[in-house]
Amino acid sequence: MNRTWMCCFALSVALAQAQQYTSPVATTMVASGDKQIRISYHAPSMHGRQILGGLVPYGQVWRAGANQATLLHTDLDLTIGSLTVPKGDYSLYILPEENQWTLIVNTQTGQWGIKRDGSTSEDPAKDLGRVVMKVSKPAAPVDTFAITLTKDGSQGSLAMAWENTVATVAYTVK
Repeated sequence: MNRTWMCCFALSVALAQAQQYTSPVATTMVASGDKQIRISYHAPSMHGRQILGGLVPYGQVWRAGANQATLLHTDLDLTIGSLTVPKGDYSLYILPEENQWTLIVNTQTGQWGIKRDGSTSEDPAKDLGRVVMKVSKPAAPVDTFAITLTKDGSQGSLAMAWENTVATVAYTVK
């Protein structure tokens, strides 16, 4: 076999494998008049893999999605759990544990989710703060990671669900 053919074949296999696990762009949003709260992220799927405690290790900061860090944009001042979040743009990360998740709101935006050494791009010195999320079990396993925002008046909920976990935290619009 010639070397060029072998290189092309190897590249084709690598591309097919990479495309096998695509994580489409997803957005969740709520509006209050002409103002909005929006979370943009890439939604990975399980593909038969163990997610929590496996692909997403317990006790390590995770980017709350795939590819670029998850982005929160808010035109409104918020309180998420007990954390005051002024209007603006933030990256969201998660610190998953078996019995709780911690939401990390970070002031740095635009970073890639994972560095070459496997760690996240989250710089703790730029954390606005951290909030514990309530964890529960979904009625059925959640194949594709999903973030949802709900709103009722000036209050709402931010939820993240994947595999056998749903993590939620309340927020209030100021």
